[in-house]
Amino acid sequence: MAEPKTKYDRQLRIWGEQGQTALEKASVCLLNCGPTGSETLKNLVLGGVGSITVIDGSKVESGDLGNNFMVDESSVGQSKAKCVCQFLQELNDAVKAKFIEEYPEALIQTNPSFFSQFTLVVATQLVEDSMVKLDRICRDANVLLIFARSYGLTGLVRISLKEHTVIESKPEHFLDDLRLNNPWPELRGFAETIDLDVSDPVAHKHTPYVVILVKMAQEWAKSHGGKLPTTREEKKEFKELIKARMTAIDEDNYREAIENSFKVFTLRGISPELQQIISDSRSEIDSSSSDFWVMVAALKEFLANEGGGEAPLEGSIPDMTSSTEHYVALQKIYQAKAEADFLVIDQRVRSLLKKIGRDPSSISKATVKSFCKNARKLKVCRYRSIEDEFSSPILPDLQKYLTDEDYSVMDEDISRLKTTAVGLLSDLGCNGVTLTEDLINEMCRFGAAELHAVAAFIGGIASQEVIKLITRQFVPLSGTFIFNGIDHKSQLLAL
Repeated sequence: MAEPKTKYDRQLRIWGEQGQTALEKASVCLLNCGPTGSETLKNLVLGGVGSITVIDGSKVESGDLGNNFMVDESSVGQSKAKCVCQFLQELNDAVKAKFIEEYPEALIQTNPSFFSQFTLVVATQLVEDSMVKLDRICRDANVLLIFARSYGLTGLVRISLKEHTVIESKPEHFLDDLRLNNPWPELRGFAETIDLDVSDPVAHKHTPYVVILVKMAQEWAKSHGGKLPTTREEKKEFKELIKARMTAIDEDNYREAIENSFKVFTLRGISPELQQIISDSRSEIDSSSSDFWVMVAALKEFLANEGGGEAPLEGSIPDMTSSTEHYVALQKIYQAKAEADFLVIDQRVRSLLKKIGRDPSSISKATVKSFCKNARKLKVCRYRSIEDEFSSPILPDLQKYLTDEDYSVMDEDISRLKTTAVGLLSDLGCNGVTLTEDLINEMCRFGAAELHAVAAFIGGIASQEVIKLITRQFVPLSGTFIFNGIDHKSQLLAL
C-alpha cells in the first residue's frame, strides 16, 4: 500500500496534514446507496475517510445497472448495501467499511441512538417526514448531517447542524495583512532607515513597495492633519505623488506601490463580520464553551487591550520587487510582530481556560497559532432546522425564487401535482403564488428517477461539503443548494 503522503499528495496540498488527519479519524454513515449516495461515498473513500457504514434495505434490481456504477449484473438480487460496500472497499483498503441491510426510514424510527456513533451522516433520497426526524436526532446528538437528493435533471444538497465554526476559511480573495494604514513602531522604524531619494538607481528601484507606501503615507498624514487619503480626488493625488518619485520608467517597485496604494486607504480595525463574531453571546464563555469560542474570547480581550482594535498580525508578506536584504528584513519584522501577538493571545487563552475551570493546556499552541494567523477570516455558520424550514420558510425569499424567471424553466399541465403544489404554497402563506406549468410537467416527467450524470454531480457537491465540515476548512454552503440540469444553473436558497 502506498504511503499516505504519496497516496494523498494532491489533497494534502489543499487541506494539509491536519485536515487529512481529521478525515482519517472520521466515521461516515450513508443512508440509501443509490447513485447519489454511492457517488458521494466514492469520493470520500478515495479521499481517505476513516470508516463508512452503508445502510440500505433494498436489493439490486436490473434498473440499478443503468445508473449505479457500484453494482454489476452479478449483483442483481443481492443486498444493495453489501454490493456497494464491497465495491467501495476495493477503491481504498485503508478505509474501514461495513454495511447494514435495513431501510433507513425504519432505523430512524426505531433506533435513533444508532446515529450518535458517527461523525457525520449523509442522508440521500429521504422523504420529508424522515428528514425532519433525522435532523432532530442528529442535532440532539451533535452529529453533522448532510441531505442530498437527485430527481431527474435536478438535485439538492442541504447541510443541517446547529453551529459550525471555521478557523481556516481560506477565502479565494483576501487583502494582505500589511498594516500599511497603521504601521507598528518596528515597521515605521525600518522604513525610516531607507531613503526614497537615494541617488543610486539600483537601490532606488529595489526599495520594497511596503516601505514606499509607509513613508508616503506618513508624509501625506503630516500635511493633512494626521489623516490618510479618503476621497477619490485625494487617492488620485496620493498616487500621483508616488509616481512623481519615480526616476526611471522601468521601476517596477514604484508601479507596485501605485497598484497597491489602496491598502493604505482601507479602514483601520476589524471587519463587520469579525465584529459580529466577537459580539456574539457565545463569546461570553463558561466551562462548556468550545475551543473556538474560548479563543474568540481571548481575541476580544486582545482587541480591547494590546491589539488596539487590530486583529493579531498574520506575519506573511507577498512577493514584491526588492533587494534580498530588504525583503528578508521585512519578513523578519512581520514574523516577529505576528509571534508577539500570538504569545499575548496564547497567554490570554491559558488564563481564560483556568478561569472557567478547564485545563490551561487543553488547547494546543498550534491551534492558537492557526487561530491567530486566520483571525481576520473566522466564520460562524448556523443552520435552521429542517422542520423550521419546511413549516415556516422565509416567505419573501421563497416568493422571489418562485417568481424570478431564472427559476421558471419548463412546460405544460399535470393537474394533480399542480393542485397539491398550490395547496402547499397556500399552507406556507404564499397565497396567490403559482408554479409554472412547464415546471410541474417536468417534475412529473422525471418520475423520481436518479440519472447517473446528475447523481454524480450532486454526489460531488455533497462530498465536498462533507470534507469542509470534517476538516473545518473552507466555508460550507449556507443554505439549500439546488442544481437545475436543464439549463445548467445552480442556486443557493436561504429558506
